[in-house]
Amino acid sequence: MTATPHGPLTGVRVVELAGIGPGPYAAMVLADLGADVVRVDRPTGAGLGIDPAHDITNRNKRSVTVDLKSERGPGTVLDLVERADILIEGLRPGVAERLGVGPDACLARNPALVYGRMTGWGQDGPLAQRAGHDIGYIAITGVLGMIGAPNQPPAIPANLVGDYAGGSLYLVIGVLAALQHARTPGGAGQVVDAAIVDGTVHLSSMIHGMLAAGAWQDRRGANLLDGGCPFYGVYETADGGHMAVGALEPRFYAEFTTLLGIAGQAPEQDDMARWGELRAQVAARFKTRTREEWTEVFAASDACTAPVLSLREAPTHPHLAARGTFTEHAGIVQPAPAPRFSATPGSVRRPPALPGAHTAEVADDWGLPHLAHPPATGP
Repeated sequence: MTATPHGPLTGVRVVELAGIGPGPYAAMVLADLGADVVRVDRPTGAGLGIDPAHDITNRNKRSVTVDLKSERGPGTVLDLVERADILIEGLRPGVAERLGVGPDACLARNPALVYGRMTGWGQDGPLAQRAGHDIGYIAITGVLGMIGAPNQPPAIPANLVGDYAGGSLYLVIGVLAALQHARTPGGAGQVVDAAIVDGTVHLSSMIHGMLAAGAWQDRRGANLLDGGCPFYGVYETADGGHMAVGALEPRFYAEFTTLLGIAGQAPEQDDMARWGELRAQVAARFKTRTREEWTEVFAASDACTAPVLSLREAPTHPHLAARGTFTEHAGIVQPAPAPRFSATPGSVRRPPALPGAHTAEVADDWGLPHLAHPPATGP
């Protein structure tokens, strides 16, 4: 089977209204999979406050600059929309409408358009108009309260659980599902309301099932998967590093205790009354060797034990290196596109798009000559 060079979304056109966080990341995922993503940047810029050349979430995209507050700005975006399959915006509810590029205006120009909306609180509800960030979104869902030690405040999982898992990836699922519907006989475009609070709650479906069944306690550090059991947790090594243990199944637990050197004295795995004793034994043993030494001990085993690596260390791990999980492009080591496709692999084709750098190119490819040569008069 011959692989095509640009991914399964080759031929799909996406307009992204510039923002920060989950919207740009969702658009990057589409671009990694081959979509032609045109980011509409503001003249004043919008980004993470870092050098745009290093903003990986803008890789594989092209950028044009449009002032949506100018007289001609909304019309220019609608011209792009008319030629697009998907639009992504992450503005506060009602802002796109006030700017003249809301769903009604866009779908009037292109009835088959999938209009993807990325927000934290959603398009409606008491908090819809409130400012927010990942930590607040996951706080009210119950998810933040699950994470961390029982005698400490909840631990903050960066902005991965809310912004990117509960937000970006649900937006990607939504716009691709809606695109499939739009392309079926009798199908049409529609609006996808991707709220981080909705996606984050959806991610916790299994936990809610366990809670309903009485198999999950509604408190931190008291459950099988939240660090409550001693064979699913993180332990410090002699050099201040850490090892992660996930030896849940009996045969994996047996291999873990054998390799750790406590098989003859460790309590039975299901003896919860002695979990405190077991945790102390495991912690004491891990403190006798360095992270590198323990990594070697467990490397060829099914003990489900792995070193906790830093962001800079991760690309050098032998497994990730062998799979090409990270890649280097334009001098930046970065995560490679995921998931993988046998016939239509995604790829990193372009470095992060600099604001307005591709105006002429997009004008030519999308058949919009006035985008590259706007009228000299007017605001």
